[in-house]
Amino acid sequence: MSLKIYFENGQMKETVTYALKMLIRRAILATLAYEGVMGHSEVSVTFTDNEGIKELNARFRGVDAATDVLSFPLFEEGPGGAEFGHMLGDIVLSLEKCRAQAEEFGHSFQRECAFLTVHSTLHLLGYDHVDSDAEDADMRARQTAIVNGMGLGVKEME
Repeated sequence: MSLKIYFENGQMKETVTYALKMLIRRAILATLAYEGVMGHSEVSVTFTDNEGIKELNARFRGVDAATDVLSFPLFEEGPGGAEFGHMLGDIVLSLEKCRAQAEEFGHSFQRECAFLTVHSTLHLLGYDHVDSDAEDADMRARQTAIVNGMGLGVKEME
């Protein structure tokens, strides 16, 4: 499996280090491996702040509030509905929200960034958690297994 990530930094609140980019890469690769995605994949990752993600959330989802991560998959198929090995889509991560949530949940900034990247990558692969409790439970189980597999276990959400 090979992966090309196009990084863009559109914020000034958090320093985007090489280590952070490599963590994001590890999280995407771990998700793709867990899901059995083979071949070459490409993902765009944009780092933003709360103001930037709030603007995108309002424009694309009609929600006038900052969120932690937005996913823009290029394909509408559900999980397993398409052969991957191409451009999967875009991840937009608010590093400002990531920092705040890490503090709120009592874990590291790196763990929160990895968790949100896994979450978003699952969305790019067609998973969702909005339509049913079963989908939500399935997605939570997948993201927990992936992040735990990375050695960055997260607390279970109540």
